[in-house]
Amino acid sequence: MKIQIRKWELADAKDLATALSNRKILDNLRDGLPYPYTEQDGKDFIAAMLAADENSTFAFAITLDGKVIGSIGAFRQENIHKHTAELGYYIAEEHWGKGIMTEAVKQLCDYVFSHTDMIRIYAEPFAYNIGSQRVLEKAGFQYEGTLRNNAVKNGKILDMKMYSILRD
Repeated sequence: MKIQIRKWELADAKDLATALSNRKILDNLRDGLPYPYTEQDGKDFIAAMLAADENSTFAFAITLDGKVIGSIGAFRQENIHKHTAELGYYIAEEHWGKGIMTEAVKQLCDYVFSHTDMIRIYAEPFAYNIGSQRVLEKAGFQYEGTLRNNAVKNGKILDMKMYSILRD
């Protein structure tokens, strides 16, 4: 089982659509993603990631034995936070709980810290998303606190957890 992150290719759109057309995944992500998620949605996303500023958007496909099963990215923040990146990720449900995402997060952090001037990467999973919190903890992130009533998702007011990892 070989887990790898790599730059997106337009040909990945079909696998991306297959992985992301799942309510359980979308319920753990920010709003704005269509459901069902189509191959054209995937092409549009991949084109945007390929065209993005390489100094501020670090977006990769997550592959398992060469097949795209998810997405991971770190996004540079602005102003006084310009040396900080927000992490986002997901994989197809059939791959949950197998350590794949933890490995992908480690690979992304290694890439960002070795190729950029970033000093901090953070993530804000919903408080109910224990699986995502475990991924971050196993990847070396530290829990910093709970962001109370920090989001409204599916009509519910939700807490989020703040996790981060530092370059040093």
